[in-house]
Amino acid sequence: MGALRSEKIAARGDDASAALERDYARCAEVTRRASSNFYYAFMLLPRGKRRALHAVYAFCRFIDDIADDESVANPSAMLERWREELGNVYAGFPTRPISRALADNVRRYNIPRRHFDEIIDGVEMDLTRRRYETFTELERYCHHVASAVGLICIEIFGYREPSTQIYAEKLGLAFQLTNILRDVREDAARERIYLPLEDLRRFGVKESDILASLRTPEFRALMAFEAGRARALYREAEAALSDADRPAMLAAEGMRVIYSAILDEIVRADYRIFERRISLSSARKLALVARVWGRARLGGGANWTRWRSKQRTSS
Repeated sequence: MGALRSEKIAARGDDASAALERDYARCAEVTRRASSNFYYAFMLLPRGKRRALHAVYAFCRFIDDIADDESVANPSAMLERWREELGNVYAGFPTRPISRALADNVRRYNIPRRHFDEIIDGVEMDLTRRRYETFTELERYCHHVASAVGLICIEIFGYREPSTQIYAEKLGLAFQLTNILRDVREDAARERIYLPLEDLRRFGVKESDILASLRTPEFRALMAFEAGRARALYREAEAALSDADRPAMLAAEGMRVIYSAILDEIVRADYRIFERRISLSSARKLALVARVWGRARLGGGANWTRWRSKQRTSS
């Protein structure tokens, strides 16, 4: 009887393991299907950390889509259900494929729940706000929807220096501002303008010009100003990253070079964002990520070797 019971317990364990593998596969597919810039940077991670990031991305994707999907009848109620599910994740009783994969990692990497709550808070802001008066207000929104994600990611990457939290915060702000500049046309189609209204007035840009997709000289000057602000944030992020934590932030650096390249393309296109969506090809993203990997391997020396050894044992 004891042997039979052991076999049944082992079988249940195998079933649970197989189910979790399917949950992870679904998260990876969500990330891949989205053609996310993050997907390419995640390639720099060992399997365990890569799967954890896929789970985080899938969670963020589902939450974000609630605000943008017009077929969702009651987005506020759906976000509240996800907040309840987040409680299940941290209680150890997740009920959905994505949250089961997420639960497997919030324990493993000791990820604070408040960061996930902040992401939901940010999406809730999208349900009620379509304008931001000042950059300070916009910065708060960007923290919720982007910097909070970065603060989750560095828990998975692993870090020692407190300044790496500043790195994640600034990098998240830079990413989101780059997204805002890239997506002005798409956001305007939803009657949203994320560019601060104080900046519109400063450069003489009317809200109606943006909603009508008018690329005026004033609009180009506004975009140049915001692009400069994004570049300053990228520089602040780089300055905050210590040499001790740099090897661990390899995937984050992969994301940085991809998003920086998108910003460069926006500027190079002279802010013709109403004509086409600025993006990078998959080949170019892979080339940028490969360059980051190559520089780390060739330039990291003993730090790189120690980091790779640590990744193999922790994944």
